[in-house]
Amino acid sequence: MHRVGSAGNTNNSVRPRKEKRLTYVFSDADDAKHCAGINCLKVLKATVSDGCDYLFTGSRDGTLKRWALSEDSATCSATFESHVDWVNDAVLAGDRTLVSCSSDTTLKTWNCLSDGTCTKTLRQHSDYVICLAAAEKNSNVVASGGLGGEVFIWDVEAALTPVSKSGDAMEDDCSNGVNGSTNSLPVTSLRTISSSNSISAHTSQSHGYVPVGAKGHKESVYALAMNDSGTRLVSGGTEKVVRVWDPRTGSKAMKLRGHTDNIRALLLDSTGRYCLSGSSDSMIRLWDLGMQRCVHSYAVHTDSVWALASTPTFSHVYSGGRDLSLYLTDLATRESILLCTKEHPILQLALHDDSIWAATTDSSVHRWPAEAHNPQKVFQRGGSFLAGNLSFSRARVSLEGPTLVPVYKEPTLIIPGTPAIVQHEILNNRRHVLTKDTAGSVKLWEITRGIVIEDYGKVSFEEKKEQLFEMVSIPAWFTVDTRLGNLSVHLDTPQCFSAEMYSADLNIVGKPEDDKVNLARETLKGLLAHWLAKRRQKHGPPTSANGDVLSGKDIAHRNLGHSRVEVDGGAENDSKVYPPFEFSTVSPPSVVTEGSQGGPWRKKITDLDGSEDEKDFPWWCLDCVLNNRLPPKENTKCSFYLLPCEGSPFQILTQGKLSAPRILRIHKVSLIQQLRGEDLHVSDKKKDLHLIIWKFAQLTISVQCFYYNMLMVYSGTYQLKGAVLEIIRLC
Repeated sequence: MHRVGSAGNTNNSVRPRKEKRLTYVFSDADDAKHCAGINCLKVLKATVSDGCDYLFTGSRDGTLKRWALSEDSATCSATFESHVDWVNDAVLAGDRTLVSCSSDTTLKTWNCLSDGTCTKTLRQHSDYVICLAAAEKNSNVVASGGLGGEVFIWDVEAALTPVSKSGDAMEDDCSNGVNGSTNSLPVTSLRTISSSNSISAHTSQSHGYVPVGAKGHKESVYALAMNDSGTRLVSGGTEKVVRVWDPRTGSKAMKLRGHTDNIRALLLDSTGRYCLSGSSDSMIRLWDLGMQRCVHSYAVHTDSVWALASTPTFSHVYSGGRDLSLYLTDLATRESILLCTKEHPILQLALHDDSIWAATTDSSVHRWPAEAHNPQKVFQRGGSFLAGNLSFSRARVSLEGPTLVPVYKEPTLIIPGTPAIVQHEILNNRRHVLTKDTAGSVKLWEITRGIVIEDYGKVSFEEKKEQLFEMVSIPAWFTVDTRLGNLSVHLDTPQCFSAEMYSADLNIVGKPEDDKVNLARETLKGLLAHWLAKRRQKHGPPTSANGDVLSGKDIAHRNLGHSRVEVDGGAENDSKVYPPFEFSTVSPPSVVTEGSQGGPWRKKITDLDGSEDEKDFPWWCLDCVLNNRLPPKENTKCSFYLLPCEGSPFQILTQGKLSAPRILRIHKVSLIQQLRGEDLHVSDKKKDLHLIIWKFAQLTISVQCFYYNMLMVYSGTYQLKGAVLEIIRLC
């Protein structure tokens, strides 16, 4: 275990530091679909007449996807995978750079027309990064805001400038999907900016590029917007006020009050004079920043407003939110109409020609007619109402009821997603997890292979869980969560190495049946098999100075001589992956972890190129896979007594305390007893009793179990029923 000095301690005492974990995230069979809610949308128009338009989607599954759009279809052409938590927002900076932000506290830049290459990871926020804003006509300026109350304005060009490497300095890039060092950042010249379209860049030899900070928020920031030239920035959040900034300097310009709840969405017109805000108070407000006041209020929704999009002329606004409804409102006449209703709350909107894309907490994206270039055509259909003030709107709802008829019944195009997993249960064999998704489908996953081994369809989750209960006990060696919509399996040392099973119980052919298999070690070998093969192609087997090939022990002592583990000299140091631990290469899982440098990263196991090392992986993972080294085991034997069951006619065979490994196959105990030549004290039906023993040969005994077909445990006392007790006497 790492040791770090205690601050302020003059006695050189040390305290333990928690080791970094390794997580692997399962992939659905159809990896071209999102498997969780869609938080952001961005449309990229083709730059040539015969080119293809693209839609970028960012999801709570931690990935972004690029969709090639046609009139009646959308095809996934790339997946952008590097974030390790929800993707919350994304903006386009120019024609080729996509900037995303995440709950992992980072911003990432991507070549948006590539196959998913992350070009840079930007770290400045202290908490979840929730929102981004970009200047459409100044591709160099991007703003970010988050739950830490921080707002930063980034000079994208300066942030992406290659590092001037000196000594061990390395830029924090993602060219391989793996983060580099965070100790050195891009070093650029100090630029004093006077033009109206640029921002100040603060740099130094020791700290590199630092974004401009807009300081003033005391609470979380949920929404940002910027005008086309990048000369005005607005922000809003839990303080219920709209703050206006000069993004070139980060200075405050004004503060606008009026909303009574959190501000969740903001828009600025191209000039930066008018601002639209949507709030959890269900109101939409139009602000004149020149007059520094609210000029109109629109009570359209009956619940929180979470998404806004305006027509190119800023004459009409599309709005959606928690009430599942999408409205179109004329900002001048305050006339409003219900375009459609959905089954899930609307999180984001994006206009595309005369259509509008709507993203929700579901994993699918829908395209609806919008008539953005002539919105009056929608109002000519009838069914509009006046978006009055809040009290008027509430009166309308209470008198008439929410009986508005939507203009459109069905979307013109659907990009389907995969139902997100919302419920899971780790079975007591510690190899299978039962899940239920938003569609009600119940599936059984095998953790050590990352695949669905049984799809039960829409059945009762609780009943199926009871049916799958087994009389076995395996130590808890992993944890699971479904935050990303799929199963994420977490391995933490040394707990993950606590579970072992006999090779016979795993049906491993060609391995002695009494060999104990460490589940975590074999799982790590399966996960990193592709990486290990690539590594050997690049570097070959490790050799000593005289050219001799080094053994596992030699590698361990040379590379990790200070390690906190012991070498298992008796175990074979092979890289063979056994069938129960082979992961799919069709739908490979993704590894989420971090090493000694940089921050967390995420990458599919088949995309690992062998160049990753201790800077990228936790030391204990490499120690296990490369050197066959596991953390030192605690006392692996447990003590207990064997007593006849209550009412049994058999006598106690021994008064002493017995001990055995935590895992011991029952037939093995029987063989030991026979080898000792002891009187088995059984009737003449020895043959039948031996058959009983072999029938239960697949059972294991664990100190942590409570019930075992023929075995019960309580107060540390083991009891076996009937005559089997006299044969199975542990040594």
